[in-house]
Amino acid sequence: MIPGNGPVIAAAIHDGHDLRDEVKEIISLTENERLREEDPFTGVMTKAGDMQIIGLRSRFEIDLNRPREKAVYLNPEDSWGLKVWKKELPDLIKQTSLDEYDAFYNEMFRIFSELKNKFKHFVVLDIHSYNHMREGPEGKAADPLANPEVNIGTGTIDQNYWGSIVKGFMDDLKKADFLGRTLDVRENVKFRGGNFSRWINETFPLSGCAIAIEFKKFFMDEWTGIPDKVQLEAIQKILESTIPCIRQKLNMMK
Repeated sequence: MIPGNGPVIAAAIHDGHDLRDEVKEIISLTENERLREEDPFTGVMTKAGDMQIIGLRSRFEIDLNRPREKAVYLNPEDSWGLKVWKKELPDLIKQTSLDEYDAFYNEMFRIFSELKNKFKHFVVLDIHSYNHMREGPEGKAADPLANPEVNIGTGTIDQNYWGSIVKGFMDDLKKADFLGRTLDVRENVKFRGGNFSRWINETFPLSGCAIAIEFKKFFMDEWTGIPDKVQLEAIQKILESTIPCIRQKLNMMK
């Protein structure tokens, strides 16, 4: 966590790539295979927030964006068909990972409770990324009609209460200049939001609004892991451009 003094938090809980030593010994995936399903460079995008929350652990150790009972991948169907483990995962390793999960959510409860007391209202930009070249580096890209460049997940947000903030945020993203063009920004097309945003919206319904943001990995080669630094910097700038409107609307709610 990188602390700050403001009501807008940017989180990248799947940015992490690290594994505990005992997990490294039993995992069957290569670093590149893991990296493909992680959300590299989303941590860079969090610079837009007053406070930054960046995951350090790989989602293959513990997936913080899934419900607790599904947060440790056990079978290929849990993990995009990938065989994660060389052998059956020992209970002790699984439990240690779940202890990390519990520690994370306990810390988030503490942080967001403090923000609630300090600002009354806060917004969490829950930043993720997703693959669209699953047929291989030379294969056909996923249908753009079903895979927007930016998917905004609002499935667990009370629109009657937070609707103006969500609309303002999306309007700013849609009109922002992205290297001479605008991005394809749509709501709840590919994803409606994962467990992290759901937990925030349900735990702090009248004080916290978590907006799940999924960037299609157009800003990088998802097979090599090499980023396009120009596009990555442009994404950070357009996220920064949304913050003044969010702050203004939060101030109006006080």
